[in-house]
Amino acid sequence: MDLHSIIEELETGEQDAVLLALQRYNEKMNECFTFRREEEWDTEEVNQQKRLAELVLEFLSRELQPSCQLACLETARILSRDKHCLQPFVNCAAMSTLARYAGVSSIKDEDTGATEGADEGLSEEGKEGSSENADDDVTIEALKCICNILLHNEPSQVVAVDLQLIRGVADQLKKCSAAHWKPQVIFFELRLTFLLTALRVDVRSQLAQELHGICLLGQLLDTTLCVGRTDSLESAGSEDLQPQDLPPLTREQTEIAMEILKILFNITFDTTRRKVDEEDAAKYRRLGAVLRQCLVSQADGEERTEEFHGHTVNLLSNLPLPCLDVFLTPKVTQGSAEYMGVNMDAVNILLEFMEKRLDGVRGEGRGEEGREEERGGCVTGVLFVLQGQKLKENLLPSLNLLTESARIHRETRKFLRSKVLPPLRDVKSRPEVGDALRNKLVRLMTHVDTDVKACAAEFLFILCKENVSRFIKYTGYGNAAGLLAARGLLRGGSDSGIYSEDEDSETEEYREARAQINPITGVVEDEQPNPMEGMTEEQKELEAMKLVNMFDKLSRNNMIKPMQLTMDGEMREVNPDLLLQTANSQPDEPQNSDNED
Repeated sequence: MDLHSIIEELETGEQDAVLLALQRYNEKMNECFTFRREEEWDTEEVNQQKRLAELVLEFLSRELQPSCQLACLETARILSRDKHCLQPFVNCAAMSTLARYAGVSSIKDEDTGATEGADEGLSEEGKEGSSENADDDVTIEALKCICNILLHNEPSQVVAVDLQLIRGVADQLKKCSAAHWKPQVIFFELRLTFLLTALRVDVRSQLAQELHGICLLGQLLDTTLCVGRTDSLESAGSEDLQPQDLPPLTREQTEIAMEILKILFNITFDTTRRKVDEEDAAKYRRLGAVLRQCLVSQADGEERTEEFHGHTVNLLSNLPLPCLDVFLTPKVTQGSAEYMGVNMDAVNILLEFMEKRLDGVRGEGRGEEGREEERGGCVTGVLFVLQGQKLKENLLPSLNLLTESARIHRETRKFLRSKVLPPLRDVKSRPEVGDALRNKLVRLMTHVDTDVKACAAEFLFILCKENVSRFIKYTGYGNAAGLLAARGLLRGGSDSGIYSEDEDSETEEYREARAQINPITGVVEDEQPNPMEGMTEEQKELEAMKLVNMFDKLSRNNMIKPMQLTMDGEMREVNPDLLLQTANSQPDEPQNSDNED
């Protein structure tokens, strides 16, 4: 049956005939997501689809049998996939009709402008019938239709704001409970909420503040995690909760939880940029306790678990750091990760998650450009690829979170240091060579992306209590130079961090080899022959002048910039003329290279 015939059936107004025609159309087009190519534009077909949409919306404003309601909404969902046919849907009357079937209409006061616009074209029986609809399939189809319209049409987003759809969705989410759990309906209500908060900044603010969205969604997330679990398991924040005791989340639970996490990320995006009062801090601590539950929970499969934990980490990065002390409050029980008498289960999972993301960076997509080249035992080039996604987006949230947690929580820093920077025993391998977590992070310190290398260096620097000599000990001066130069610490010393005065544990192996360790590379190197052995003083001076002239030539051709280390530990550019003049007028006494550091 073609579009023209279906339109004729709808124009007759006979429910049985309309139902049969729409069911045939829906069956034929259900899997169609691309209606036409740009070069195959057919104005007549587009106009027919628009007319079909108008008639379907008119039909939905009448009192219909549930089967006819469902067929009309399925047709509307299919038509809403085509961004060129959305005009009939983008008005208050149409959107209000769909909102009523979806159960998210917030129109209660006829004095408001939004109410008057939404009531246009609706019969009284249509309003009453659709608003009282309790069929889950009808609700889901209406929600899908609204999501398609919002995704493909910007003016429809303005209509959704005028109709206060976010208020209607929030009212529905408040009714969710374990006793009345409708996962498919909840999922698409959350998907609609995600789209509204992702596309409209004003809706984010309204949900977070006016509608108390953080508390609402935090409670819903807690409920989601507890659905179907044994009565002995407590909700998030339980002090006796152990990862191995938790049954895995079902697929439906995981999908709903991830939608909630994405919405919470949207509405807390600016949290770290402003101060929070005591009331907000308590709210974020409650949310942090639920997120701890997310971290210790497993989903249905390893990939799904990593995705779930990834959304959790993204949200944790938005929360005020002092509020994350709830990670350390559960008491230590048998089987939990413990350090200094503190439960480190959540921190340990975060560290394992970060290392898993770091391991995923290497080995994927290596072609001619991405091969590792090993020269003299050290990696000289690595193309970091994480399943086609940017390294920064996948690794930095967890790495930043661990860095800031270590900065403000002493127990967390000491635990992470014991895992990442254990006592140094191998003094013959470069810090960047090897499969230990320290080696992987040191490799990142020379990454081509400045944000990545800065974050990796900052993490290790914090674990070293911002002590330069300790930092160089674990990373080598060459790898550490970037961070030290940025902080003006190239001459050594410590940064302004406030840390306890505990001792730096040294192994016997390190203590014996300390005098032979090259601070630039961080390892004991084989003795190299002295290239100036057998030269006279004049020959040494001549070689020095050759070197100065080569530097001068490179500098004048803008290949390099000569730099000088100032007394305050920062780098300053040196005038090439002054450099050459100094070399000619005051040649330094050549030093024996055996005495060089």
